Amino acid sequence: MEFGLATEFFPNEYRVEADHESGYPLDLDLVTIIQQLHQHLDPRTVFACFGKIMGQYLPLHGVQLNYKQYHFQWGRPGGYSIEQHLTLADSMVTVNYNLKAPLVPSQAQRLNQLQELVLQPLFNAIQFQEISKQAMFDALTQLGNRHYYLEQVKKEVARAQRSHSTFSLVTLDLDNFKQLNDRYGHQLGDAALVSFAKLLNRVIRDTDQAFRIGGDEFTILVQGDAKAAAILCQRVLVALEELTTIENYQIRTSLGIAQWDNNDSEHSLYQKSDSALYQAKAMGRQCYSIYQPKDC
Repeated sequence: MEFGLATEFFPNEYRVEADHESGYPLDLDLVTIIQQLHQHLDPRTVFACFGKIMGQYLPLHGVQLNYKQYHFQWGRPGGYSIEQHLTLADSMVTVNYNLKAPLVPSQAQRLNQLQELVLQPLFNAIQFQEISKQAMFDALTQLGNRHYYLEQVKKEVARAQRSHSTFSLVTLDLDNFKQLNDRYGHQLGDAALVSFAKLLNRVIRDTDQAFRIGGDEFTILVQGDAKAAAILCQRVLVALEELTTIENYQIRTSLGIAQWDNNDSEHSLYQKSDSALYQAKAMGRQCYSIYQPKDC
């Protein structure tokens, strides 16, 4: 990886050089540094390691890095400042260093040496995160995709079995969505899906998870029983009525609820929720239904 580098020093007093290095180690343990940085694939963890390493060799208060939509921070601001601009794959990277004292020439050289060494693992971690996100999230709505849903529902079943608790699955789709696509085109249909996904993210709790598993079909994993899921469904219905970008095109939703019990697999739970969804459609749509066993 090649970096194009421009350095700005501010305030002007920073240009005054200190005449000693304040006891920071002279030699870089490059092997240990590389090993530490490549132990992690989470970008924030890698950046925290970056800051810690820089602080071992330089009089550093803190460091901030901005790259595309990513903003990282370690330590705290204050003191002398160095702002560096680097180019990576035609994108600008800005790194701000907050220093306790001015750098002598050997320390400035060390900063550049460490920076080039440390940034590569950080960008590798960012790339890994982006690839992982593409594998787990729907590109259009940014909700979890079918694969991610299947992984998460397995985890929920295992957790519920361990803790002797329960959870619920809500299955829902958009009524009249095919007519919207046929009449106005897929561009408007996509816009409706995005708006609906944002609605779901807005009304669900932090402990719940929403997914788009295909077409106009969505699922929500709810931490709680069927009553908790019913409260969530009611919030969805109310919010949809207020979403004029969809409401104006007569787009509605039907929702089915199934509460997990000990005999349920991921597949049987979905079947129950889907059965409740079709019951809601039979009831007139723009409503929800809770699955009830046939012998009840």
